[in-house]
Amino acid sequence: MMNFQTNSATESLFGTGVDLHLELRGPGLRAGLTGALREAVRSGRLTPGTRLPASRTLAADLGIARSTVTECYAELVAEGWLTAQQGSGTRVAQRATPRRAAARTGQTGPQRRRPTHGLLPGAADFAEFPRPQWLAAARRALTVAPHDAFGYGDPLGRVELRTALADYLSRVRGVYAEPERIIICSGFHHGLTLTARALKARGERAVAVEAYGLGLYRTLLTDAGLSIPPLPIDEHGARTDDLASLGGVGAVLLTPAHQFPTGVALSPERRAVAIDWARTTGGLVLEDDYDGEFRYDRKPVGAVQGLDPDRVVYFGTASKSLAPALRVAWMVVPGHLLPDITAAKGRVETVSVLEQLTLAEFITSGAFDRHVRSRRQSYRRRRDQLVAALAQSAPDIRVSGMAAGLQAVLELPPGTESWALQAAARQGLMVSGMAEFRHEELDRRAATQDALVVNYSAVSDSAWEGALNTLCSVMP
Repeated sequence: MMNFQTNSATESLFGTGVDLHLELRGPGLRAGLTGALREAVRSGRLTPGTRLPASRTLAADLGIARSTVTECYAELVAEGWLTAQQGSGTRVAQRATPRRAAARTGQTGPQRRRPTHGLLPGAADFAEFPRPQWLAAARRALTVAPHDAFGYGDPLGRVELRTALADYLSRVRGVYAEPERIIICSGFHHGLTLTARALKARGERAVAVEAYGLGLYRTLLTDAGLSIPPLPIDEHGARTDDLASLGGVGAVLLTPAHQFPTGVALSPERRAVAIDWARTTGGLVLEDDYDGEFRYDRKPVGAVQGLDPDRVVYFGTASKSLAPALRVAWMVVPGHLLPDITAAKGRVETVSVLEQLTLAEFITSGAFDRHVRSRRQSYRRRRDQLVAALAQSAPDIRVSGMAAGLQAVLELPPGTESWALQAAARQGLMVSGMAEFRHEELDRRAATQDALVVNYSAVSDSAWEGALNTLCSVMP
């Protein structure tokens, strides 16, 4: 009996562009090919509906008779593994669930209830992403893109985007931003990590942070070897006057335009105190302007960076205004810190150049301004609806913080935050409590305000009414 050991073939399917790799094992060519195809279907490597190569093509690539391939196909059709139709070729049948799919979807216990509504921070109404306008900008950007744009890229980012951002940030946020001082990064997380590395390399030991904020950002700083003493927060924002009493602090991370998650703005007096501290000590203010464009009660307050561009690192992102999937953010860096940030970033671009070119065109064409205005109107309407609905159904619940941003704070009666979160979860509503954002070093015995942090931008327009009704129904 002939013992056919192993043979491999890679087939390019000209009609579908699919490659087929087969390992033939067995006592003969036909048995080896039949077994290889059967195993490829059974294991899930060939999924239902996949078109196989024509018998003539596969026979030529394997160096075997066409009749052998034809007989093999016929046998697998008879067994139900394949189907053959005139004009459609030979395809994998919709016959059985592959092993890998079964392992992935199989359940051994009760299913967890999938949340009906998600109002967690960090998301936006992705259904409103401006797809036609973005596609048009991409076409225009690719049409005029220079050939060198398809290389590895400048580690600072494409000059087209840095130039567009310099104009936009100056016009909209009052930021002093020369293109040479802008660094494109793949998100605020990335930019903060680079800054933390640069500060550590300079010998800094600590970065002060707001007493309430995302724990992930605190973790990024501690992972870089920096300590993170907390600054208390009240109705005027972070207590920047406490910076003078914090020894060894080389920088402070703030969300001045709209403190996250409490929703208050840093007062003009405390902005001035932060800048004076930085000038006196040689420290830095790290300004996270994550949703500065979205102010509803009046014109957005300008960025702190405009008060002293040499003492502030400004961070902005497309995640809230467009979508996190773009992975595009920016830093405006003081000149004296630029070499250190550049060294921390490395010599290769980390953000898709094509996305950068598209965003540059999206901004310069005016499409970005129009999109932000549209989103601002939508989010303001939702916030007004939230306030009105609570006033009617739960008049004891106060919505605190500014009329701005993507989330609102609902103040609860003392001791009811945990109860409200559990009640929301039972109704399939995902929402955050204020305690989730509390700095780990704060005294747990200190009095705190029970509250929910509700992201009213997180669901589509069609789902918003249902989410709002559910939210009102679980208020204590």
